[in-house]
Amino acid sequence: MEIKTLVVDNQMSELSKVVDFLDELGEDWGLPAGLVFSLNLVMEEALTNIILYGFEDNNRHTIDINFGKSAAEELSITIIDDGLPYDPTLKADPDLSLSVEERPIGGLGIFLIKKIMDKVEYQRNNSNNFLILTKNINS
Repeated sequence: MEIKTLVVDNQMSELSKVVDFLDELGEDWGLPAGLVFSLNLVMEEALTNIILYGFEDNNRHTIDINFGKSAAEELSITIIDDGLPYDPTLKADPDLSLSVEERPIGGLGIFLIKKIMDKVEYQRNNSNNFLILTKNINS
């Protein structure tokens, strides 16, 4: 498996680094443009949640992002942070039959991630959150 790593700070301004990194990764690995666009959406949602809600202090924290591509054309993204424990896989999908006014705030970003990615997993190890996202490149 080929692996590339990006480290960002817990600042919203860092999201532009992720966009640039994904564009370069897409070129290096020959990923379809539509997939790169979808991955940008996923990363923006996941990192925004971590940055805005994952830390109780205003200190600098780093977020490690490992991108892997297997010979079987499977892409994996592991996001590692030292924030508060939070398992997004336990979040119930929003009721899309409700009107916008009736729907509770939040949850659409996680729903989007679950819909785009083939597999979404969470682990908590050594005071770190591991969000593991998997996508078949050809699907």
